[in-house]
Amino acid sequence: MAEYVQLVKRAFKHLGGHGGVRGAFWQLLRVNDLKTGTLVGVDKYGNKYYEDKRNFFGRHRWVIYTTEMNGKNTFWEVDGSMVPPEWHRWLHSMTDDPPTTHPPVARKFIWENHKFNLSGTPGQYVPYSTTRKKIHEWIPPTTASK
Repeated sequence: MAEYVQLVKRAFKHLGGHGGVRGAFWQLLRVNDLKTGTLVGVDKYGNKYYEDKRNFFGRHRWVIYTTEMNGKNTFWEVDGSMVPPEWHRWLHSMTDDPPTTHPPVARKFIWENHKFNLSGTPGQYVPYSTTRKKIHEWIPPTTASK
C-alpha cells in the first residue's frame, strides 16, 4: 500500500513540475519525456536546464527548450543547436560547474548571439571549391529564333 502512495506522490510531483495536467500533456507531446529535477539555470534565450542525480549518468541533465528563439517560433521545432556553447559543456558533462556559478571565459570563436543550425536551408554554409567539377550539368542547346 505504501508503494502506491509513493507512486501517486511522484505522479503529482511530475504534474506539478510541468504546470498541471495541461502542461504535462504538452510537454509529453513536444519532447516525449516527463522529468522533474532541480532547476540549475536559464540561459538568455529562455531555455531551462535541469539536473536530477537520481537518474543514471547521461540522463541526469536535460533542457526544456524555449518556445521562441531569435524571433522564430520553436514550439514544435525543437533543435539541439538551440543550446548555447556554455550550456552545452555542462549539459554533456564536460564540466560539473554550470555557467550560472562559473561564467565562461570570453573567446573569439563564441558568438555573442547564438545561431541556429542552418543545414538544409538556403542560409547553409557552402565552402568555395577551387577544383573543377568532374560532372557538368547538361544545358540544352538553344535554337536560333526567326
